[in-house]
Amino acid sequence: MVESEGSNFNNIISKIIKKSLFTERQIEIILNQKNLLESSFPITRGAYYRQVSQSREKLIALFYSIILLRGLGILLPDDIDVISKLSDQIRVINKSDIFPEREEQVITVIDRLIRQACSM
Repeated sequence: MVESEGSNFNNIISKIIKKSLFTERQIEIILNQKNLLESSFPITRGAYYRQVSQSREKLIALFYSIILLRGLGILLPDDIDVISKLSDQIRVINKSDIFPEREEQVITVIDRLIRQACSM
């Protein structure tokens, strides 16, 4: 799969990141902090650690949001199953090559499943 120019991620992962609460840089920093990505960052040490702090706060807020939504019955067990299955597929996609002409189909399926799980 073709990677976006200057990106550590393939096109599908980059598109998912754009729809997430995180920036690509924040995902890189989280992966770096978890020793899942070795990457150098062309920013000052202070800016890097400020980004680490912002990323950590976003992760904490995300976890609290999941707990809240799950506790209030908004996020149901079936929704968790969909999230888990999609996460497993993303793990596979991240480590494999997808033909560029199939990328949009993959994103469309993921988007449809997420929107279906989020219907109100």
